[in-house]
Amino acid sequence: MKSVAIIGAGITGLTAAFCLKRKGIPITVYEAGNRAGGVIQSVRRDGFLAECGPNTILETSPEIAEFIRDAGLAARRLDSDPQAGARYIVRYRRPIAMPGSPLGFFATRLFTVRAKLAVLREPFIPRRRDGQEESVAEFVQRRLNQEFLDHAIDALVAGVYAGDPYKLSVQQAFPRLAELEARYGSLIRGQIFGAGERKRRGEIAKDRAPKFSFDEGLQVLPDTLAANLGEAVKLNTSVTNLTRTESSWHISTSSGEAEHSAVIYCGTAYKLAGLQVASGGAALPRGLGLEAAQQHRPTNKIDLSSFAEIRYPPVASVVLGFRREDATHPCQGFGMLIPKVEGFNILGTIFSSSLFPNRAPAGHLTLTSYVGGERQSELASLPADKLVELVCADLRVLLGVRGQPKFVHCDVYPRAIPQYNLGYRRYRALLAEIENRAPGLYFAGHYRDGVSLGDSILSGCHIARRAGDFLTAK
Repeated sequence: MKSVAIIGAGITGLTAAFCLKRKGIPITVYEAGNRAGGVIQSVRRDGFLAECGPNTILETSPEIAEFIRDAGLAARRLDSDPQAGARYIVRYRRPIAMPGSPLGFFATRLFTVRAKLAVLREPFIPRRRDGQEESVAEFVQRRLNQEFLDHAIDALVAGVYAGDPYKLSVQQAFPRLAELEARYGSLIRGQIFGAGERKRRGEIAKDRAPKFSFDEGLQVLPDTLAANLGEAVKLNTSVTNLTRTESSWHISTSSGEAEHSAVIYCGTAYKLAGLQVASGGAALPRGLGLEAAQQHRPTNKIDLSSFAEIRYPPVASVVLGFRREDATHPCQGFGMLIPKVEGFNILGTIFSSSLFPNRAPAGHLTLTSYVGGERQSELASLPADKLVELVCADLRVLLGVRGQPKFVHCDVYPRAIPQYNLGYRRYRALLAEIENRAPGLYFAGHYRDGVSLGDSILSGCHIARRAGDFLTAK
């Protein structure tokens, strides 16, 4: 029977596997590590709950809610507290709430009169017509001004990508911004006139999308999916070679050989660069050992080495718990983002216990801060005690936190988030080219379809649909 191999048991791979299984298609998930879920990990200790990776899922599409229902998790879903909608940006070395309306924008202290006038002028700035790729920084400087870049967009880029706006491609990292200018000639006009079209498509902008998690944290999702897939998930099993024959894909793993009708790669870009892939050739005899199979491999190898060039900066997650009275700031809202010009070490802080219930014991706060990224990558590798020390120093100034934390949990990701930097379109084009050259081989995940958790879920759903259609046609 036709089957699909899925490489990587992160959320994209688990989602794709779950969707294919629901279609009645046999699947095998190969995971090199010893657990499923990738960077999603929730730690419950002493009444606190720490999210070591992402903190929320953004419901930008009806497909996400449908997927959660299909997984049987609707009853365990927790929507964020409606009172926790405030987002803060640090300016003048303190958090200032982002305005939630046009009137609020013109009244806020977050921006100067010059920046506010730049917004009024933006609809009259000519659109760029030469088709050249542009960095996020260049785009914002051209359509708004330097102040917006330094005090707002830089903070946003740090919060989403832990990246550098002077390196990120606006077309690749924030394609909606580029589309608004290309279609409407203005970001402001695009927000106004594009709202109806987005509503008809059932899409919601990320800054307005509902945020949700689960009663025991985001790890509930991969744990549930992995339990549903059962023995189809092969942990501690790395895939080293893929060879397309006349009728199938021959797969070499650390534990043996296998044949599948299609393959979906859902790992990271830098691990993709080390995968040996060859397309074309006669069917391999059954029962070959690894050495014999390698001798039968065709010579038309697919070069994946360029994917090692994709930058993944290191990021440290520092989750701290404090007594409520030990912070002078109310810490009500989503959290705060910190521009580079403000001179702090942390990129931003999520007010985790404000978002969802049971993230801290009664009378306490849980604050999740991030350090490193492209801004100060060397800080992410500091020992845990040094990370806690520098985060506490910043929180002392920003939130009035005093005393020692009652809860500490640190995680370091040496390669955290792929950077959609200038020139990134060539990697996406290469993935599409390889899929055309090697029918039945697919690529999905955060290095292709967006870096948010919601993006990864949608990526898994969509790639499962493509692979299922391929098997039906075959």
